[in-house]
Amino acid sequence: MSFDPGMLHNNGHTAYANGSGPGIRETGVVEKLLTSYGFIQCSERQARLFFHCSQYNGNLQELKIGDDVEFEVSSDRRTGKPIAVKLLKIKPELLPEERISGQVGPDLHAYPFTVLHGYIHPVVSSIPMQLDGKSAPGQMYSGSVCYERNGEVFYLTYTPEDVEGNIHLETGDKVCFYMDTNKHTGAVSARNIQLVKKKQTRCQGVVCATKEAFGFIERADVVKEIFFHYSEFKGDLEALQAGDDVEFTIKDRNGKEVATEVRLLPQGTVIFEDISIEQFEGTVVKVIPKVPTKNQNDPLPGRISARIGHTDKELPFGEKDTKSKVTLLEGDHIQFNISTDRRDKLERATNIDVLPDSFNFTKETREMGVIAAIRDGFGFIKCVDRDARMFFHFSEVLEETQLHISDEVEFTVVPDMLSAQRNHAVRIKKLPKGTVSFHTQSEQRFLGVIEKEATPATPKNASPTKGKEKEAEDGVIAYEDCGVKLTVPYHVKDLEGGYSPQAGDKVEFCINEVKRTGLQSAVSIRVLNRNSSNSRRLHGFVATLKDNFGFIETANHDQEIFFHYRHLCGDVDNLDLGDTVEYTLSKGKGNKVSAEKVTKVAAVNGVGEDIGATVMTGKVIRPIRSVDPSQTEYQGLIEVNEEGASKGQTYPFGIMGMANKSDCLQKGELVKFQVCTVPQTGQKMACNVVPQRRALVECVKDQFGFITYEVGEGKKLFFHVKEVQDGLELQAGDEVEFSVVFNQRIGKCSACNVRRISEGPKPMVTPRPDRLVNRLKSITLDDASAPRLVIVRQPRGPDSSKGFSSERKTRQPGVID
Repeated sequence: MSFDPGMLHNNGHTAYANGSGPGIRETGVVEKLLTSYGFIQCSERQARLFFHCSQYNGNLQELKIGDDVEFEVSSDRRTGKPIAVKLLKIKPELLPEERISGQVGPDLHAYPFTVLHGYIHPVVSSIPMQLDGKSAPGQMYSGSVCYERNGEVFYLTYTPEDVEGNIHLETGDKVCFYMDTNKHTGAVSARNIQLVKKKQTRCQGVVCATKEAFGFIERADVVKEIFFHYSEFKGDLEALQAGDDVEFTIKDRNGKEVATEVRLLPQGTVIFEDISIEQFEGTVVKVIPKVPTKNQNDPLPGRISARIGHTDKELPFGEKDTKSKVTLLEGDHIQFNISTDRRDKLERATNIDVLPDSFNFTKETREMGVIAAIRDGFGFIKCVDRDARMFFHFSEVLEETQLHISDEVEFTVVPDMLSAQRNHAVRIKKLPKGTVSFHTQSEQRFLGVIEKEATPATPKNASPTKGKEKEAEDGVIAYEDCGVKLTVPYHVKDLEGGYSPQAGDKVEFCINEVKRTGLQSAVSIRVLNRNSSNSRRLHGFVATLKDNFGFIETANHDQEIFFHYRHLCGDVDNLDLGDTVEYTLSKGKGNKVSAEKVTKVAAVNGVGEDIGATVMTGKVIRPIRSVDPSQTEYQGLIEVNEEGASKGQTYPFGIMGMANKSDCLQKGELVKFQVCTVPQTGQKMACNVVPQRRALVECVKDQFGFITYEVGEGKKLFFHVKEVQDGLELQAGDEVEFSVVFNQRIGKCSACNVRRISEGPKPMVTPRPDRLVNRLKSITLDDASAPRLVIVRQPRGPDSSKGFSSERKTRQPGVID
């Protein structure tokens, strides 16, 4: 539709009175009315015209001041001044007193009279927010509202004074208003405008929290969060999570703003802040409290002081602005970037990282220790200066290094915010190996005499029948320092060379002092001279190890001495067959001889010296006593069986004469050996004894098998498939070569290093006996004595029907239907 402004200003009237007469008709308002005359204020121009009551066409009693009239202009015959004649009262258009709903209209003008343009689809036109109040005379800023009636769209002007509540209207806002006519100009305008509904605009933000059925969005236009229900999300709700970029429309529900029509945006669309590329250095002047107070509402409670450009600034920061969770302290020297919020231009410090030289600026006390234990997310530190282990969390590790047990670290101890009696370690820094020391050791070596011998702890389960385990006892060394007689304790573990000194022995040592407690002890103890009055120490070799005891082969290799593990100085797990030990003889109940103070020492020569180069072949005619405990003699005997002058000659052997100390030589086994001479006695003994074992595999069962080799009481020799060399699969009848080991703790033998020499005969398929073949050939179907097949139950199909659905047909060989 087109719009005529003249029709709006004249309320639809033409310039002719009732459409007749040649004179030019004007409109105006009765401004003054006396008994016989009055004055009219023209509507189309700035003029005030006189009129006589005789010129009014109508009942003069109905004419009142303010009435709209229509008239012609003539001249006073006496004075020549313009006067109004042929007055006619205009019946005013009755404007509706109810509120009309409309919308803020299109264009904005600042003319004395706003020229309006109509649109079928109204577009908002609002009054600008910034008015300087210096418009020219007769000029006023105005906007427009539009409404629809009878299918037509009408536009009305309005000014800021016509809006209720001092609200700034924006293009597209829904409003309600009253219509008003200017009595001077006849123009219709909107007044008492009230905002009904703001225009819906699409906003952006980031999902900051998700609950069971609703969530919250941090808006990108203002520093504010807005609620939304999951029913308003347009997309896959399972994919929605905190941190997603979204767009939404704001609506008012129950007096509160909510987000509706929420849709996902590509990640990175919404940007709240701009982060500087340049990094700055500063000092922490206020830290974030670990336990926030009830009255703390500041989301950025921390403060950093820095000089940026030529200006000193104090920047806030929050918990999320640090690169790591390491505790910050006042005075920390840090580096950071500056973040500027696009919404309110607030600057804050972010990407905060502690600089390596920060510990030089803070007043904290640094301690050292070693990682003692690590759990899931936390651990404990053994401190140099404290008795208790110190708790720490992985988030307190600097430089994002991964810690392991025994790593040396430096840290700061602070009280726990939840419990004042507890401390924990923070700001943990890994140190190079060898930096942390729990004690100091004197460089000077001291001389002293053993005043009290140290005894080791009884090993676990060493004697289940003899009460509680015996704890280790410290020994005491007496010495002089600057003429003053002193004593110092020592421990068995601090002895050098494995020798256990006895009372009266002269020793050399250093003094070690624990930093934490100041306690001193002797370390690096070396025996110089033994006291001649002490019992004589003997050497021997471990021959047998049982559950709680063992036997020692004497230095002459001709006897064995019993010892109990409680008399062992050291850990029994470190003791193996053939190890050289030092011991003292003692007599117990029943006048039985046993070894005490058994100490493992450095290995000495084997059986003897002067080993012959000839390798002989022989047969074991008597094993050593550890294999056959029923015999009285300890030594085993080997008889030479190869042709020559020495055939039939026998040579004794002990545990040290065997090439493999774990080997279990049985009576009757063939062996190869050499002959040596024992220096102490001059006795000839067999040494480097190697068994020559060959036998057949009796059977193989999954992961183990047995060899036809008797190891006592008619038992076959057990072996595991892992002991078969080259990963071969053995079968019954294969010939193998192997070694026999004797487990002294369980008293059983087994084969190891099993090597196949030759394969056994392949199993043959046994043919049917002739009698059975002849019997089958002689049977015919007509033979009454032949076996008969009797049908017990007829076949039945899946549908419970008897028989088969199709008959069986005879098929020709090689032909497919």
